[in-house]
Amino acid sequence: MRPLVITPAEVPAAADVTGFGDFPRKEVPVSTTVITGQEIDDSGARRLADLTRFDSSVSDAYNAPGYWDFLSIRGFTLNNQFNYRREGLPINAETTIPLDNKERIEVLKGTSGIQAGTSAPGGLVNYVVKRPTARPLREVRLEASQRGSLLGAVDLGGRFGVDDAFGYRLNAAQERLRPLVRNTDGERSLLALAADWRASRDALVEAEIEWSRHGQPSQTGFSLLGNVLPGPVDPRLNLNNQPWLQRSQFDALTGTLRFTQALGSNWRWTAQLGTQRLETDDFTAFPFGCSAEGNFDRFCSDGTFDYYDFRSQDERRRRDAAAGKLAGSVQAGGVTHELSGGVLRHRTRDRFNPQAFNLAGTGTIDGLAVVPPSPVTGFIVPDRDEHTTEFHLQDAVRWNDRLTTWLGVRHTRLDRGYRQSLTTPWAAVSYKLGDQVAYGSWGEGVESWQVTTDPLFALANAGQVLPAAKSRQAEVGLRGGDAALGWQVALFQVRRPMTNFDFCTRTFACAVGQYDGSAVHRGLEASAQWTQGPWRLQGGATLLRARREGSVYEPATNGQQPVNVPEVVLRGSAAYRLAAVPGLELQGHVSHEGSRPVLADGSVSIPSWTRLDAALRYERRIGAADTTWTVGVHNLLDRRYWRESPTQFAHVYLYPGAPRTLRVSFAAAF
Repeated sequence: MRPLVITPAEVPAAADVTGFGDFPRKEVPVSTTVITGQEIDDSGARRLADLTRFDSSVSDAYNAPGYWDFLSIRGFTLNNQFNYRREGLPINAETTIPLDNKERIEVLKGTSGIQAGTSAPGGLVNYVVKRPTARPLREVRLEASQRGSLLGAVDLGGRFGVDDAFGYRLNAAQERLRPLVRNTDGERSLLALAADWRASRDALVEAEIEWSRHGQPSQTGFSLLGNVLPGPVDPRLNLNNQPWLQRSQFDALTGTLRFTQALGSNWRWTAQLGTQRLETDDFTAFPFGCSAEGNFDRFCSDGTFDYYDFRSQDERRRRDAAAGKLAGSVQAGGVTHELSGGVLRHRTRDRFNPQAFNLAGTGTIDGLAVVPPSPVTGFIVPDRDEHTTEFHLQDAVRWNDRLTTWLGVRHTRLDRGYRQSLTTPWAAVSYKLGDQVAYGSWGEGVESWQVTTDPLFALANAGQVLPAAKSRQAEVGLRGGDAALGWQVALFQVRRPMTNFDFCTRTFACAVGQYDGSAVHRGLEASAQWTQGPWRLQGGATLLRARREGSVYEPATNGQQPVNVPEVVLRGSAAYRLAAVPGLELQGHVSHEGSRPVLADGSVSIPSWTRLDAALRYERRIGAADTTWTVGVHNLLDRRYWRESPTQFAHVYLYPGAPRTLRVSFAAAF
């Protein structure tokens, strides 16, 4: 495991997720983080939730082991249907997404009105796949962790043909999952191929396809015992452990095709197609509420809870996308305009069978209760069909070598059973001060809400489409540094309109579904990376003041910190190469997250926590192979703590931090 640092030599200069992929990230007036494939491998990450350690503005938001990922950025939970991209195209993240074939993960922080049609205001995540290598690549990776999890992976790449016109990249992985969390054994597989063809000096064709399968039970969350916060439980305990439980399975087939054509020296156009097909079987012995005490959002005060048998089989989700883009530069009156514009069309088609969500009996927090299954299906989930067309135009105006203004606008037309047109602008200015860049920006993000038609809630305006909800963000920042030291700092404010939908589903006390106040998040982000001699250091801090304002339905929440949002997050890592043993590196990483509320009125919070990780990494050339040996320990001190406190599916959850885990890996590149 290499030190968890970002060095200028490793991180791509540009990032597609910014919407200005031709510009160096240092110049673009937005906040981003890029996590490289090498860092993913070295950290032992298996899922997106494992990468929160790389950025202090990113944290967990209902990340159950064995289930798909939920992330929070700047205190806002990302929407798994609208806030994720793969190769720049929209995807559905309601599945498990492997990292073995990813070249990098790009994270945009803040509103994303010019990068996406509709999305939650936290930011965007873009997965970029590994592409053919210029030189032959032959790499084998083996990894084992406590209790017998075993991973084998290969990464092959190169070029062939006349003038190396054709390239390929093949990734395959197979893993036996044996986590320390009980009753979560499983398997996962990946096979991915990327290829390209240099059709001419000015034309490039790229294609890639990825198949993955992940079968594993999930770890269900704990909860409050009545109004009492229990002490952290044994993190190995899993309440999703009934003898009739089947493991959930996530199958995915995803691919893209892209053609890029240069038009002279200053312009090029790109056409891209993408498709994603997901199949899911979801099974859970679900601890949910306490009917004995009339609390349906937490466990009983005596440590019992209602057990539900949840089954949803043969869920099928499909996302297709097509995009065209034209980009180039124009000079007029001594001013350079870097222009880009295009259109994106994507379609969603999701199909669901009747589900089971049936009371099966009473469970206990020691995990020893056994209840009978209740598999009868009858809960209807509506199918989903959507069509979206987006038009975007951007202009970066270079007035001179120092001053640049940035303008962007995106117009979105939605067809989600209802029709709505949305327009989101963005503007910024940046100024170079030697090696430093100062910037200020203002932009919007937009969300579209429809009141539920579920007769259970009997809302008078069921099915009504609310006016588009626009989040607005202002941000100022300063970044600078050189090859040895890089740093950046940003101040931001995001204001997001809120609805009463969560209140309605929790209390059944609404007459109509409508907007209800807003959430205002103000924060400071700072990070730095330093490399000097045998030392490499990285650190980041986020200070966030997030508050609920203007709620009529729940006035007790006004002025309160939102659920599961810490006010302070600190990340840091250090690595030291020992001169006495060439190739040996000592590594350490620390994460600290402040206390966060469990309930919306702020009456209960989980304490802050700090976790230490450590590793030894040894590089050595053996024959024709460059080998890397790693021994790492996650949660070195085996601390017990509540990692997060999300409210999800109208229920309060508590998730413990993972126990101390030993990991050993070996990689050889030929």
